Amino acid sequence: MAGTSPSGQAIERSEAIPVELPTRLKGRARLLQGLHRISSSPSLAQLGRRRATSNPYDNAARGTLSWASLGSASSPRTQDSADSSIGGYSTAPTSMPASPGPDTPLSGNSISQFASRRVEQGALPTPATSSPKSALHLNVRPGSRGVLTSFPAQPPLPDIVEGYFSYPLATSKLVRRANFDFWNDMPYEIKLSVFAYLKPKELVRASAVSRGFYKVCFDGQLWTCFDASEFYQEIPAESLAKIIVAAGPFVKDLNLRGCVQVEHYKRAEVVVKACKNLINATLEGCRNFQRSTLHSLLKSNERLANINLTGLTAVTNGTCKIIAQSCPQLETFNVSWCNHMDARGIRAVVLGCPKLKDLRAGEIRGFNSIELAQDIFETNNLERLVLSGCSDITDEALKTMISGREPEVDILTDVPIVPIRKIRHLDLSRCNRLTSAGIKSLACLVPNLEGLQLSGCTALTDDALSALLATTPCLTHLDLEEIAELTNTLLSEGLAKAPCAPRLEHLSISYCEDLGDAGMLPLIRACTSLKSIDMDNTRISDLVLAEAAAMVRSRSSRTTSTQSRPQISLRLVIYDCQNVTWTGIREVLYKNSEVRKPSGTQTEVTYPMEIIALRCFYGWQLTVQEHMRRVLQGDLPAAGRLERKWTSHMMAVEEVGAGAGTRRRRRRAREAAMLHADEEEGGAGMNGIGRRRRARSNGCFLM
Repeated sequence: MAGTSPSGQAIERSEAIPVELPTRLKGRARLLQGLHRISSSPSLAQLGRRRATSNPYDNAARGTLSWASLGSASSPRTQDSADSSIGGYSTAPTSMPASPGPDTPLSGNSISQFASRRVEQGALPTPATSSPKSALHLNVRPGSRGVLTSFPAQPPLPDIVEGYFSYPLATSKLVRRANFDFWNDMPYEIKLSVFAYLKPKELVRASAVSRGFYKVCFDGQLWTCFDASEFYQEIPAESLAKIIVAAGPFVKDLNLRGCVQVEHYKRAEVVVKACKNLINATLEGCRNFQRSTLHSLLKSNERLANINLTGLTAVTNGTCKIIAQSCPQLETFNVSWCNHMDARGIRAVVLGCPKLKDLRAGEIRGFNSIELAQDIFETNNLERLVLSGCSDITDEALKTMISGREPEVDILTDVPIVPIRKIRHLDLSRCNRLTSAGIKSLACLVPNLEGLQLSGCTALTDDALSALLATTPCLTHLDLEEIAELTNTLLSEGLAKAPCAPRLEHLSISYCEDLGDAGMLPLIRACTSLKSIDMDNTRISDLVLAEAAAMVRSRSSRTTSTQSRPQISLRLVIYDCQNVTWTGIREVLYKNSEVRKPSGTQTEVTYPMEIIALRCFYGWQLTVQEHMRRVLQGDLPAAGRLERKWTSHMMAVEEVGAGAGTRRRRRRAREAAMLHADEEEGGAGMNGIGRRRRARSNGCFLM
């Protein structure tokens, strides 16, 4: 019988085969049949055999097994199909003694697909030609719509070895690791990063450890900034030249200040040939540097931005012309105390280097040149101009630098109508030919001025400085040393009320013998940002010191922590001030070590955070320094005891020559001197603990 599948393919149906029902045995026959079935069981047959070492499920054996042999011999479906057959006939093939159970892969609907066979190419096999023993290969499985697909290839199962678990465990043999060279296996870049933390002196010492260290220590990447000013006295000339040669292409900042080792022309030539990429070069102090060598260095480094040739005898006007031609990127040029050049070389550099911002030409001749002054005015790029000791400069030359030749003048303010100057620092110290007229020309044209040094300009008066100070709100440094014509009016009315007073930090009025308390007291009250004041050889008294101590006390905060340490916020220089006594010094020492106890709204003990450093009469300076040391260490109780003992000593000294009671006063002075000496040598520590006084004898004390 033939049919069609759902997909339209022809399906061959096997005809019903008569099946004889087995007869039921009873009694002895049934018992013998059961014993025969048990004796023929495969499990009993292998009880006396040795366990096989081969795998019955390898790839070779798979081809001999049929999918039909996987069916259960006692499936409940077999009895049902036999009982439900019509007329004792079954439609199942004879090669299948039973149907697969519900747990097998061929259960359910798939069994109906394998009950029929596909007929390909129109050939329909007959029951006579079909083999009842035919079965599907083990590697073939049914697919969708009757298509047969193969199972995926499975790896062969390992052979079962008898007594496997009785074998001893295999222990892995430890393999010794090869010797690990930490330094040689480290990347070279990491080595450079490690050595970059060393200073030049330490690098030279480390280079003697090994060849590997030597190679890394003299790598040019570690010497991009070569500053020999810190160790030039200790390093040999050969080592110095070797470092420069090794690091030559990498060196950008070269500082040979004071290196006498390179003064030999051969060593200097080595330096010149090695350094080709310099940006900053400092040759200050190399007095024997050859002129030809210096010119070669300047010509081979076109990227130079900062040159310091202070005091070099090899510098001439020709050197300045080479710089103007070869160094267009120059920003800082220092040729102070170069006696073999003059203002003509300066003019060449000003015209040839348009980026020049810092010009330092102290002690250079020829600055009375109006042409040079006009060039400086026209460029208007200078931010720092140092002309200290240029005694040739005149009022006319200074006016030309600031306002140019014959400028247009505002009829209301009498101020030249010219662009504002960019100068921030101006040094005209010891320019003796300058007068108040020249300094007054700076007013209103240098509003960005921060530092002004006029020490030694003895012809200046209050009038010129008052007009200048009123128009420089950014001024922080003012040097008026040795200007004898200044009066207290300039300080109290001009500087104390100037717009720069809150920002002023450094003031020098040394050797201004007419200045005293009348000018300094208002100034200290107004200039609350002061950090240093030089007042030696003036008429100030103890009132100025007390006012300075009060100013520092009011502007600084206090702390309740005993672990904090105070910092120096104001430095006073008061040498040779006849009106200053030990009372003023004692006031400063007391404020420095003052410990405020709880009172009123203050519930905790507070300690100072800012103190004053003093430079005073040499007879008191040792005590002041010892007191300062204790305060900076946080030993405020010991500093307070020193201040009290020193006060007692000074009072006893004053009583020695007072007249009556001389013997008693001398005894008191002797005792005070002993206590004061003990305190200077250490005295008692914190809370009276931690120090030991040295024993003394009073047998040889001389008054």
